Amino acid sequence: SSVEPVFVPGVWGPYYSAMVPELYLNEGGQSTAGKLLDHVTLTHGATAQLQAIAKERGVSRYTVLDERLAEMAAEQGLPARKLGLLTADLHVTPDFFGNRSPLADPGMRGGIIGLPLSANLDDLALLYLATLQALAYQTKHIIDTMVENGHAPIETIWVTGGLIKNRLYLQAHADATGCTLVLPQEQEAVLLGSAVLGARAAGVFPDLPTAMSQMSSVGELIKPYQLECADECDVSVPSFHACKYKVFRKMTDDQREYRELMATAM
Repeated sequence: SSVEPVFVPGVWGPYYSAMVPELYLNEGGQSTAGKLLDHVTLTHGATAQLQAIAKERGVSRYTVLDERLAEMAAEQGLPARKLGLLTADLHVTPDFFGNRSPLADPGMRGGIIGLPLSANLDDLALLYLATLQALAYQTKHIIDTMVENGHAPIETIWVTGGLIKNRLYLQAHADATGCTLVLPQEQEAVLLGSAVLGARAAGVFPDLPTAMSQMSSVGELIKPYQLECADECDVSVPSFHACKYKVFRKMTDDQREYRELMATAM
């Protein structure tokens, strides 16, 4: 939200008083997120093995993948906090169902670079991680586009929805964007929002901001690597994500160039 209207190509809005009274709202979104993770993990050559392990253990397939990634990091001598570095040679763009923001291009499609000839559980775990990172890079792309077009710098992301249960997704977003993620105390934040509106409509609070501040609270902060350990950090994680983000942007630009080339075919 912003006090003054900010017009951003590929981002919806600005809408006046759409969310908070007397503030303008910009809305940038992704065409798929949770559904994309489902697609990636349910269409792979190792899907049957993954599902069998998850069923035997009575856990979700994402728990199995998260734990396998932690094991893979340990096997390569990586600290758990640097697990993301496993995907140095695997890159994904997440536009399997088109790009909503910031390109507003329904013709975009997903891309993967770095696939091996094998299709085992480790390969699936890495593809899952690279897809999580791709979603985070697209969030950064939206943020960067908003700031480049006049929006105030964004340093904090308030997160709700089902994906707050995925720790790797949250940490990838914090590390890729450099923003601190704020999780609500109440996990069913959408339902809480309805209650906030109801309380304001019933006159329990004088205005919506007061209702919001009184009825909601911060549950947890997820910090990016460079803020998590202050001056004791090395630069490996932010440098890694900065480089992967450049690859992400180049893959996106290249795909649009390929489509232009093919459009000239007779």
